[in-house]
Amino acid sequence: MVDVLSQMKETVASRNLFNPDSPVLLMVSGGSDSTAMAYLLKEMSDQGLVGPVAVLHVNHMLRGEAADGDEAFVAQLAEHLQFPLFSCQVDVAKAAEAEGGNIEAVGRRERYAAAREALKSLCLHTSCPISDGRILVAHTQDDRVENFFMRAITGTGPGGFRSMLYANGPIVRPVLDISRDQLRQYLYERAEQNPASVVKDPEGMLWREDATNAHTDHFRAFVRHEIVPVAKQRNPKLLDTLCRTMNLIGDEDDMLDAQTAELMGKLVVWEDFDGDQTIDYEAGCLLRPAFGQQPVAMQRRVAFQVLQLILGTDARVENAAILAITDAFRDGAPVSGFTSNIQGNLALSANKYGLRIEPMSAYRARRK
Repeated sequence: MVDVLSQMKETVASRNLFNPDSPVLLMVSGGSDSTAMAYLLKEMSDQGLVGPVAVLHVNHMLRGEAADGDEAFVAQLAEHLQFPLFSCQVDVAKAAEAEGGNIEAVGRRERYAAAREALKSLCLHTSCPISDGRILVAHTQDDRVENFFMRAITGTGPGGFRSMLYANGPIVRPVLDISRDQLRQYLYERAEQNPASVVKDPEGMLWREDATNAHTDHFRAFVRHEIVPVAKQRNPKLLDTLCRTMNLIGDEDDMLDAQTAELMGKLVVWEDFDGDQTIDYEAGCLLRPAFGQQPVAMQRRVAFQVLQLILGTDARVENAAILAITDAFRDGAPVSGFTSNIQGNLALSANKYGLRIEPMSAYRARRK
């Protein structure tokens, strides 16, 4: 059995995810992965390997009493571990209906919005710089492999096959080298060795099980229950093998990202740049005409990084948006008069000076 604490310590150290002074916010749903991560962080905290720790739980109000039970379980867990708790309720279904969005996408957006606010509060109350703060999510090898297959089925953009990042801005994944089964075994062994060291729900369970995980009418659940088990029949060590492959892809991707970042300094003019390194990325930018003279592969990477900065590190960049940006250039130059709407609320408009990417509201104001 893998020593999951040692494995997590190795991942944290080798990937520089956080240090003994870092304030960290744990996003805990109550499922096995995030529950195990909370216990592991308690062990690291007791060993002085992490700074102030707090827990965040977001009740999406999608599963009635079951969701309320998750909330109560996480509150009990946080109290047991003596971690401060941030907890909130968001009617995700209502929000998705109001804006015509996807429930899962809206839920993800609201979770991370709550996490950013909770992290600010944690850093404020512990007198730590917000730049040192980290948001910890309990994605595992299983999640990473599922993402790989989901992207293989639907298609993906530059670097997509590396699947999840160990670190994406303040968001880090310390158990990404550990499987779900290993985390559950850790919970069972912890409970067996010291029953007083764990909490249980009213049914005596060590974690809360989301019943929707058993359904195959959702894409991820379909991949989890129908695709991955078949692949494991051919390779029982699929998780380790495929994660090693994704790390190799990630090494290549990191090198190209570094080249892309250097190129962006020459190609991108940010709309709101006051000269002291403070940039309001949401205001948009201008891609210089020279963008069209780059290899298409580098154009895609620049487009992706630009959109990630504009939309935020936790937003999903649509492949259609990247293609729209590259389509705005032809024969090495911007296509004058080209316009498009991407990502729902961003406008593209090209002329001889380059391609402008900006909020639709700013585009309409300029047109008037």
